Amino acid sequence: MGEHDAFWIDHGHDRELATDGSSHYAEHVRRNIAAFEGSWGDIAPVTFACAAWRLAITPSPPYVRRHRRVLSAACDRNPWDGTLTAHILLVSPLPAQLTTSREWWRDRGWREWPQTFGQYLEPTDQDLTRAPFLRTTLLIDAPVPLHALPPAPDGPSESVPDTARLAVAALARELNALISPIIQRLETAQTPG
Repeated sequence: MGEHDAFWIDHGHDRELATDGSSHYAEHVRRNIAAFEGSWGDIAPVTFACAAWRLAITPSPPYVRRHRRVLSAACDRNPWDGTLTAHILLVSPLPAQLTTSREWWRDRGWREWPQTFGQYLEPTDQDLTRAPFLRTTLLIDAPVPLHALPPAPDGPSESVPDTARLAVAALARELNALISPIIQRLETAQTPG
């Protein structure tokens, strides 16, 4: 895992959480096999990969970890042509148009993203009684190449968890190639003083 990776899989933690010592994610997939309905035997691996991704980011703790700037990461089948589209929401600094002059603040005490131990948080209800918040985000909608995705299984079988892990690993690699350079730029950019 690199400092600016958008996503990574903590295999050690996944094994530690598993009741059989193998994979907590595999157990999660087996318990939620219905999430893959509609993907069995599909010539395109998209529906299966999207279901595998949803299961990888939903348990607590999730199988796929994410950078602190990633607020959400969804993968969907594009209804136009059946390709895979990623939707990523990132925490962003204020745009330059708002930082070149603070005149618009008008002593209202505007605040950006609250942070605790480097994690971006939603402001609490109490916070919202004290000051206005301007929390900027970047929404990234992008096609994801399919070449690295494994074929969808023909039906429920013992191979589904392994195929799901392969799909999630391939998606994490592709999303890192897409998102990590943006995160690196956001993390290393000089904030205006």
